[in-house]
Amino acid sequence: MSVTEQLWGAETSKAVENFPVSGERVPVAVIHWLGRIKGAAARVNADLGKLDDEIAVSIADAADAVAAGEHDAQFPIDVFQTGSGTSSNMNANEVIATLAGGDAHANDHVNMGQSSNDVFPSAVHLAALDEATNRLLPALGRLERAFAGKAEEFEDVVKAGRTHLMDAVPVTLGQEFSGYAAQVRLGARRVSNALAQVAQIPLGGTATGTGLNTHPQFAAKVRALLHDSTGLEISPPEDPFEAQGNRDALVELSGALKVIAVSLTKIAGDLALMGSGPRAGIGELLLPELQKGSSIMPGKVNPVIPEVVMQVGAQVIGNDAAITVGGLQGNFELNVRVPLMARNLLASIHLLSTTSELFAARCVEGIEANLEGCERSAESTLAAATALNPHIGYDKAGAIVKEAASSGRLLREVALEHGVDEATYAEAMDLRKMARGSAGD
Repeated sequence: MSVTEQLWGAETSKAVENFPVSGERVPVAVIHWLGRIKGAAARVNADLGKLDDEIAVSIADAADAVAAGEHDAQFPIDVFQTGSGTSSNMNANEVIATLAGGDAHANDHVNMGQSSNDVFPSAVHLAALDEATNRLLPALGRLERAFAGKAEEFEDVVKAGRTHLMDAVPVTLGQEFSGYAAQVRLGARRVSNALAQVAQIPLGGTATGTGLNTHPQFAAKVRALLHDSTGLEISPPEDPFEAQGNRDALVELSGALKVIAVSLTKIAGDLALMGSGPRAGIGELLLPELQKGSSIMPGKVNPVIPEVVMQVGAQVIGNDAAITVGGLQGNFELNVRVPLMARNLLASIHLLSTTSELFAARCVEGIEANLEGCERSAESTLAAATALNPHIGYDKAGAIVKEAASSGRLLREVALEHGVDEATYAEAMDLRKMARGSAGD
């Protein structure tokens, strides 16, 4: 960037020199929300008679351009910076003041009624609220629908259940996919519940939560303008000092994201195992064949999307650990790990959004049941003898299973030798009824 193109001022330059840490900038969503807040603040300050109308219009127009992403290159400060985000707030003030021109002053006008301590965390909260509402929740909705559709498609496909990675009583493939759909649905609900707290922003608290140097109506009017322009439900803090001194809402949201990461990791692992083979594995599912699985083994196909999902899950869980540490640090009236928390929280939202869409589109929606493999596993599980318990008792059923396992003979053959009559065996061992918990009724 040439000198003539530079819109920032001295405070931004100092921050660039002071924090050559990662080469990674503050998330662009936060920058855009700083622009939205600054634009709304200028309009409200003019409406309240605190700011000259002409200056307010020029600031608001400049801030709108920042919010629209027209000047992203003008925000060069490393994300690992002063923990309040003061450097990025000053960066926004300077860029907007330069764009506004005339008598616009970075601190006196662009920052009027604000402090880095309430504005920067407000921008982080709103960026997270926006991204989670408009990207993550729709992506999770698509993934849930994909699993629910397969649950219906596989409703009558009976297979072996497994607990402890060992054969268990039969289930249907549809029941398993119904469980996966519910995991995703409950994860989305956890996020929605957490967003109610994220929507509470500390704007109006200025430096310590007292609201010094801001008009009493400023924060409410800014929130209303932001709601009108974005449709997001933005709330006042339940307590201004809680909102200023802590970032618990971000920790809570990150925890909900971690639960989703755990759920998706478990699901992806199940799909990879059920799709393993095709001959020497479990072989109950046929996963979409997306690319060659080996540079040396011809015809090999790997569960590449589940593998991506599991890697993303690990990253989101790691992000949550950093956010948790960030949340418990900071003293008295201010948490001073906000840039760290913003970086990791928005990264987790982005990763889970893109991965949920990918998981649905490139894996789940294309899964097919390997009917032969499912039938084979359903008929092979000796745990199906559980259905004989009401007829012959646990001990006798256990003896039948033990003999069948050690001899390799069919369960039916051994059961008949132990005195189970044909009619009882046929009634008890209806695999489809058994999967629905109704065998022998």
